Order: sequence, then C-alpha cells, then structure tokens
Amino acid sequence: MSRLPASKVTKGDELPAKQVRVTRDRLVRYAGASLDFNPIHWNEKFATEVGLPGVIAHGMLTMALANELVSDWVGDPGAIVETTTKFTRPVPVPNDGEGALLEITGKVTEVSEDGTAKVAIIVTFDGQTVLGRPTAVVRLG
Repeated sequence: MSRLPASKVTKGDELPAKQVRVTRDRLVRYAGASLDFNPIHWNEKFATEVGLPGVIAHGMLTMALANELVSDWVGDPGAIVETTTKFTRPVPVPNDGEGALLEITGKVTEVSEDGTAKVAIIVTFDGQTVLGRPTAVVRLG
C-alpha cells in the first residue's frame, strides 16, 4: 500500500466525509470477530430492560469505523500508530434492514516533523456526536 506523503498534508486539511450504515447483521459479524456477545448488541428485550433505547452498536465497532475513514485517507491501515476516544452516546440499531446511519468526518489538527499527523474525527448519528474527542495519529509516507 502507498501511504499519503507528508508533503501533501497540511494542518486544517479535511478528510473526505463518509457515511456508514450499521445494521443488525453487521453487529452479528462484529460480535463473532471480536467475541463480544454482550446481549445489549443483539437482544432487544435485554437492552431495553437495562435502560438502553434498544440494541446498540458496539463502541469499538463505531471507533473502528471512525479509524477506517483515516486509514482510507492515508492509504494504509498500518499507518495508524495511535487512536483515542471516549464512548459518550450509544448508537441504537433498529432491526429494519436499514440500520443506523453514521456520518464520519475528520480534520488534520497537527503535522509533526517526525512524519506523523494528528486527525480529529467526528462521528454523528441523528445529528449528535457519539464519540468523545476521537483522534488518530498516522505515520505519513
């Protein structure tokens, strides 16, 4: 894979926005891959009994989708050297085949002399952010 060269990156650059649908079948596939079978991610009755609005997406899946925006932009998933976030709001995933629509954007907030760049990411669902201050640091080419 060819990484985005440092010479092409400037503080303030905006990453191409992305929309991603999270459906119940995607939750099942993620649960299998991550071994996270918590019933809040597949059992409507259980999720509502514990006070959630229904079945919700895995926080780590949401974070992975945010990082995918960055890895697509830089051209190499191995370029991400650090990522941080807080899980601030659940993403309810209806069982309707359409799922939940996430809107993901990013902006370069820092370019360092060591060939890395820091990207601030925003992930929203229904107009509200769902991750708290997610960032990724990438090694540029």
